[in-house]
Amino acid sequence: MSSLKLPSLFDQLAQPLVYAESLLARFSILAASNDSRALQQQLVAAAADLSHCPLAQLYLLDKTQTQLTLCAEWLDGAPMAREESTLPSDYKDQQLLQYCLFQNQVLHVNSLDNSLYATPFLPETDRSWRSLLCLPLHDREQHLGGLLLIAQRDTETLDAFADSLRLLGDFAMGQLQLLQRLDDTPPSAPASVDNTTVSHERGYGLIGDSPVMQRVHRLISKVLHNPVSVMVAGETGTGKELVARAVHDYGLRRSQPFIAQNCSALPEALLESELFGYVKGAFTGATQDRIGLFDAANGGTLFLDEIGDMPFGLQAKILRVLQEGELRPLGSNRTHKVDVRIIAASHHDLRTLVDKGQFREDLFYRLGHFPIEVPPLRERGGDIQLLATRFSEEACRFLQREPCRWSDEALEHLAGYHFPGNVRELKGLIARALLLCDGNVLMPEHFSLPDSPQPINSRSLRERLEQVERNLLLDCLRKNQGNQTSAASELGLPRRTLLYRMQRLNINAADLRHKERAHAQTR
Repeated sequence: MSSLKLPSLFDQLAQPLVYAESLLARFSILAASNDSRALQQQLVAAAADLSHCPLAQLYLLDKTQTQLTLCAEWLDGAPMAREESTLPSDYKDQQLLQYCLFQNQVLHVNSLDNSLYATPFLPETDRSWRSLLCLPLHDREQHLGGLLLIAQRDTETLDAFADSLRLLGDFAMGQLQLLQRLDDTPPSAPASVDNTTVSHERGYGLIGDSPVMQRVHRLISKVLHNPVSVMVAGETGTGKELVARAVHDYGLRRSQPFIAQNCSALPEALLESELFGYVKGAFTGATQDRIGLFDAANGGTLFLDEIGDMPFGLQAKILRVLQEGELRPLGSNRTHKVDVRIIAASHHDLRTLVDKGQFREDLFYRLGHFPIEVPPLRERGGDIQLLATRFSEEACRFLQREPCRWSDEALEHLAGYHFPGNVRELKGLIARALLLCDGNVLMPEHFSLPDSPQPINSRSLRERLEQVERNLLLDCLRKNQGNQTSAASELGLPRRTLLYRMQRLNINAADLRHKERAHAQTR
């Protein structure tokens, strides 16, 4: 009897060793790869071989974290040349992939039912797919970067491969990250897509492509698929709620509610009942149960605007929701779980409020995991003109009037103003100007801007000098119909110096000539 059991025991002991040797061999192959495309194919081949699965897929998120791309696929022992496809950020009809990304957890389904699970991402074959394992992948900074999926046509338990494939996938993500620094083609999308311009073109619904706004775009991309709390800071009127909406609308929670509450608009007792809800009889006038905003936003995002004005006593209750993910309505003795992403905003310096004892330090650190600073309008350069033209178009549609053309003088008039009320003030000024404009051309006299100089503490000497220089160059270029050589000669500058100053001051001669011709045609 013992002689019959001995080979079986040896087989059991040898099997893990063989698997470990095969896994190490795959690590060596990935480490030696110097091409991102080849590395992606090697990863799916390794995943299929180690798990003995006929299918392995690699999905990668782009730089803006808004598109998931099928980058490599291995089917029945060979690479699958399927047309590359991308999925939008809400991954509609891709609930299994959505769950894995959203929860940042391993997903294992050992009995696929097509009536319960939509699987359009799996290739069509003669036999249907019965089980799959999907793993979130992370780069060296532990940022979520994509998914590794294996599938089997038979009903099998695949979760035994989760740990080893996750290690292999994360290692490959790190290698792709290194290769990306050496290669101009990003590994997270097809070579034909230039991801360096995706954020610029898309802007997450925000208007503006100035350097400071591009930085905001980059920060937004980092938190779309990460559940961390976000603190949006900035002066009044800069568009903090728009940034919060961008994080929600382009992230995985976009199909769920986005609810905003201004914390300075209500007294403490009323604000608490609005946020947490209450049960019947909790206080005089509570004639029925009412859910709070946390419950209303369950699965989605709750935007707490001006959280620096939240009463100190209520801050402790907010902290518990953030830490434990549970709340208790007013008048109830039961707590329940909620899944809500908190995005907070304030025009106050919360660090200063903490030092003054007006804001809880523990809540400050809990909310401030990922701060996003929204720049004031005066620092956004050419964005002022982009915003002005967009707002005028929207206002004309609202007023049901023909679109108004902007004179260069009016645009320059706005560009020289410091906008203490930021974007909100600009929008109001344009709405008023359109009411004052009897023709179809907006002129400086339609904008009642203060004549007093901008305060020293809000505009530096360098900014003032640059504005004077910009106006001088514009006047000279207009005088010479946009001819840069003639303008440089008149100013006594080398043409190369003029081009450098024009680029630095965001002056486009081609646009200037076009505006001059259009202006001449309307006279």
